[in-house]
Amino acid sequence: MAGNFGRTVQVKDGNVDKALRKLKKKVNNSKVLMEARERIEYVKPSTKRKLAQGAAKSRWKKYLRQQQIPPKFY
Repeated sequence: MAGNFGRTVQVKDGNVDKALRKLKKKVNNSKVLMEARERIEYVKPSTKRKLAQGAAKSRWKKYLRQQQIPPKFY
């Protein structure tokens, strides 16, 4: 098999910047970095739950802020 597998990107016309953006996007979508960061240190399940709850609260507050009607300044 002569296909490219995994996270590889071909550089076309010497455009390295575009290839680098594509590679970063592929790595980010495959969640390789996130998994590596999680394996660096052990986090207790209770701490994971607390962090997840805090993130959910902040997302909810952001959603509520976006739903508010902006104040009138006149």
